[in-house]
Amino acid sequence: MIRAVAWDIDGTLVDSEPRHHRALLAASRALGVDLADLPDQAFRGIHMLDVWEALRDRYPPSVARDGWLDMINASYVADPEPLTPMPGAWQAIAEIHGHGLPQICVSNSNRAVVDANVASLGIGRFLAGSISLDDVAAGKPDPEPYRLACRQLGFDPRCVVAIEDSATGAISARQAGLRVVGFGEGVAATDVDALCLDLSHIPQIILDLPAVPTGIARGSHGISA
Repeated sequence: MIRAVAWDIDGTLVDSEPRHHRALLAASRALGVDLADLPDQAFRGIHMLDVWEALRDRYPPSVARDGWLDMINASYVADPEPLTPMPGAWQAIAEIHGHGLPQICVSNSNRAVVDANVASLGIGRFLAGSISLDDVAAGKPDPEPYRLACRQLGFDPRCVVAIEDSATGAISARQAGLRVVGFGEGVAATDVDALCLDLSHIPQIILDLPAVPTGIARGSHGISA
């Protein structure tokens, strides 16, 4: 049975992608590089090390990856525009807490961004901890972030469910051995145990997950056939 819950943050608990895009553009302008030609939220769901690899040739040779990333994170944290929680996010976390299930956040963002998101959502008191890109050698889709989360929780991965809005995150959780609930339309039914379009359904979905091996899709919740 499910003993703990691991939440993705960006795109699952909070609509942070517009802020990530603004931070990338603002930091790049400060470095003398105009990225205005990029489509809006061009790197949605892509962790920043891959963004760097995609864009590094557009920056002067003097720009180093770590300094570039620090500037983007600083711009993200300083952005005055409020973050928008996904509808039902806070309530779902509070309800799961009421059921006595430990919860942890697992993100492909750096520590400063993870901490800013958790603080903005006001969910820190419900969490057993959080995993950032700074805590692992490889981010999602590598399974390391979710393996580390399970070690911190102290549970076998088969007893932990991940809530993910992207195929990248779902692959990471699945390869780590977790059950997976896909949120939104960015995850295929074949990659998860259940699908959900409404975070308010998550607590019941978790309670209803059958005790079956991972790797088998098990229907949908809040989604049309």
